[in-house]
Amino acid sequence: MRTQVAIIGAGPSGLLLGQLLHQAGIAAVVIEQRSGDYVLGRIRAGVLEQGTVDLMDQLGLGERMHAEGLVHGGINLGFRNTRQRIDMHALTGGKQVMVYGQTEVTRDLMAARVACGAKTVYEARDVALHDFNGKNPRVTWNKDGAAHELHCDFIAGCDGYHGVSRASAPPALLKTYEKVYPFGWLGVLSETPPVAHELIYSNHERGFALCSMRSNTRSRYYVQCSLDDKVEYWSDTAFWDELRRRLDPEAADTLVTGPSIEKSIAPLRSFVAEPMRFGSLFLAGDAAHIVPPTGAKGLNLAASDVRYLASALMQFYGDKSAAGIDTYSERCLRRVWKAVRFSWWFTSLMHRFPDSGEFGQKLQEAEIGYLLESKAASTALAENYVGLPMEA
Repeated sequence: MRTQVAIIGAGPSGLLLGQLLHQAGIAAVVIEQRSGDYVLGRIRAGVLEQGTVDLMDQLGLGERMHAEGLVHGGINLGFRNTRQRIDMHALTGGKQVMVYGQTEVTRDLMAARVACGAKTVYEARDVALHDFNGKNPRVTWNKDGAAHELHCDFIAGCDGYHGVSRASAPPALLKTYEKVYPFGWLGVLSETPPVAHELIYSNHERGFALCSMRSNTRSRYYVQCSLDDKVEYWSDTAFWDELRRRLDPEAADTLVTGPSIEKSIAPLRSFVAEPMRFGSLFLAGDAAHIVPPTGAKGLNLAASDVRYLASALMQFYGDKSAAGIDTYSERCLRRVWKAVRFSWWFTSLMHRFPDSGEFGQKLQEAEIGYLLESKAASTALAENYVGLPMEA
């Protein structure tokens, strides 16, 4: 079997790349180790920057997103039992974000791939990448008791942090940077209306809290917790009581509670792998970088990666130029590190750190106070949250 681009991973980054290439007339096969149902069962974030929304529209996949997604022109910051809105729409000249779950993005992309007859291989076992530094790149896997081999020009590694793509890169050429945060997020998904129209990020002496949503009837809430914590330690009642303590009085009084339909603890980390290209192998999305969810950058960074990669491949096949693929890693990493910086800053601003001491706590409080009083500081937050411009 042969194609032009082999895409490893059928998450949103791999499927988005596949559709961009299909639209450009470039053949691609997506190879995924899990089943389609498993991929759709992943609970992930869903705040889309305008650039990500534009990509979905470009692919003709925006109808359901615009019908069901929630447009937000601002976010709320909770501090000292008060809440103040950051008007991102006004501060950025009309930019905004869209709340639309990553699961729904994936569902739309899956349906589009089926509709156009593009090939996706699910439940591919023992996936291996070969000769991506040579002249005969290929991917092998096992499925239904048979061995398969796909020859290609390029391999796009879109298979996440634990995938085979980054693990296949030559260790001597791979440099990684990592920061592990000393806390996690305990998250609850519930069939309850959101406590507010827009997200609430709360800095509280008991720890950070976030009020988010998936729709007008489904909410997602988080509280900062210890890395030693366990989901089974938290009943629904204990979670709701703790969340209320960390919110301003109005939000605490209007919070609608109910049984959790999903509950989990996620550690927080920042991670970047450099470079993002090894011969004919390109890393994209979580295969190359992880950010704390505080800044809502994970899915959006993946979208910008695949936009750069799709553009580079179109240039290669259309103009017979390697300029795009030669600068892919450098272009991506410039944007990646800006997002990593913002996610680190916002995480540091809103969370309680066990080793910061009284001096560090006073500095954090002073910075939040300055942010809420300064238009320049609020603008910097808004510009980063709605998404920095992608390079042309």
